[in-house]
Amino acid sequence: MAKILIVEDDITFSQLLQGFLKKHQHVVEAANTIKNGLKLLDENSFDLLLLDYRLPDGTGLDILNHVAHKNLGMSAIIMTSFNDVPTAVKAMRLGAFDYITKPVNPDELLMIMSNALNKKVESLPKKSTSPDTIIKGNSPEANKLYSYIDLVAPTDMSVIIQGESGTGKEYAARTVHTQSNRNHKPFIAIDCGALSKDLAASELFGHVKGAFTGALQDKKGQFEVANGGTLFLDEVGNLSYEVQVKLLRALQERTIQPLGSTKQIKVDVRILTATNDDLIDSVARGDFREDLYHRLNEFKIQLPPLRARGKDLELFIAHFIKLSNQELQRNVKLLSPEVKDLLLRYSWPGNLRELKNVIKRMVLLSLTETAEVSALPDEMLFTVNRQQAVQQDPTSDLKAINEQNEKLLITQTLEKVKYNKSKAAKLLNIDRKTLYAKIERYEID
Repeated sequence: MAKILIVEDDITFSQLLQGFLKKHQHVVEAANTIKNGLKLLDENSFDLLLLDYRLPDGTGLDILNHVAHKNLGMSAIIMTSFNDVPTAVKAMRLGAFDYITKPVNPDELLMIMSNALNKKVESLPKKSTSPDTIIKGNSPEANKLYSYIDLVAPTDMSVIIQGESGTGKEYAARTVHTQSNRNHKPFIAIDCGALSKDLAASELFGHVKGAFTGALQDKKGQFEVANGGTLFLDEVGNLSYEVQVKLLRALQERTIQPLGSTKQIKVDVRILTATNDDLIDSVARGDFREDLYHRLNEFKIQLPPLRARGKDLELFIAHFIKLSNQELQRNVKLLSPEVKDLLLRYSWPGNLRELKNVIKRMVLLSLTETAEVSALPDEMLFTVNRQQAVQQDPTSDLKAINEQNEKLLITQTLEKVKYNKSKAAKLLNIDRKTLYAKIERYEID
């Protein structure tokens, strides 16, 4: 039995979910806004959160940030539409345990909930790492990747690992550490995207008692904890300017100064960083210090997306089927021709992480040795068929294609300027009123 908080604005769905969970002996509270959800969090303790992504007064990410800032130490599962898979991946970077797409499959939900409740939750949300998030393969891209890792791992060079969400950046960092001379010392991974400005400085460099409100005792920073080993900073571009200054000084002088202290502590740490975007763009915008970028960029590794890895996709599919069979006590041995064709033609925007989740769902829903297309999300079939129709007749849905491209351009521009709408409108050569209208029309967060 677990105490669960549901934050979902669809009242009917929320009530159905509450009834289902109560039948499985769980204690359930529900809220339909972020405000009410945060109030319940402050007044009660919960074992698990089920969060809708789109809510009337914000998104489920706002609650994840609150949980991270307060160090509440509870698992969270994001419930979202199939088309929001990249958003769900972002939620996992902020500390969500997993995500599930709507319409929710009851057996799949129970499986994910069981995994989340059995997982030991750490106080600091980190990007989850599992041994099955593999980057191995036989493609030219994989061979090039491993040759770079073999080359740089034995050195003490700082490395930037660049790639889309779900491509296995933390696994690559762990591989570099494992093959280095520091492999007998700690490997510490920190998701910078989940840290506020104040929390980031404390987490990296530590603090002394009384350094700020809530600092009730001395705390070692992760630089000190990782001494002699490797510190992996995921989404390093999210660090504030002030923390960037402290990080640069730590790298240059190999010393850190905990918040509120005058004491200098010597550290010997190798720095590996990861980012979804090219930090050069952040440097050009003035969001990231150029001197820090050059200090971090002694070597760069680019992880290819799953769609660019050719025959490796079939290896990954077989690997995840094997793992899912073991975990779910199933015996899937074959894919129907329709399933295999669909898996190979889909573009996998969530990369390895999305593939793993889809395969696990497929295995769960397959009661025989052969997986049929009914075990895959309907939206996958729709997406692949739409892509095929466009390829066969590019004019078949010209308006929809143009709108999709416009939405993508606006989203990318907003990300580049850190959601400064005035700058975005200027870059897009439209006025702010038009931009606001398009943001509302395309439901851009």
